[in-house]
Amino acid sequence: MQVFGVPGGPYSHVKYRNMFVQVLLFIITLGIYGIYWFYATYNETSRANGKTEANAFLWTIIFLIPIANLFAAWKHSMEYAEFVDNKYPGIAIFILWLVFAPVVWFLVQSDLNRAARFG
Repeated sequence: MQVFGVPGGPYSHVKYRNMFVQVLLFIITLGIYGIYWFYATYNETSRANGKTEANAFLWTIIFLIPIANLFAAWKHSMEYAEFVDNKYPGIAIFILWLVFAPVVWFLVQSDLNRAARFG
């Protein structure tokens, strides 16, 4: 039996992050926190999806390169869609990345916070 929300559970590596604090950090660091957030959430969703070899650092570097960042956003979208069992289709998340990225931030972090608290 899997135990959720406790050390050793399948989501024990997922960190709860306060949304208000994240917005403040994003503003104070002039966007650098957003790079860390991309890395951390890609790593957490990949691990939750059972992918131990996911290279979050590489995808974060790709995310910083113009044009190539589209591939990184696509990969992040697909990992998130798998994490939420396609509650939101990956293509829809990718389009949100392109149109209004803060919505993706809110959706991804809300579901990760839910997993961190309740499994």
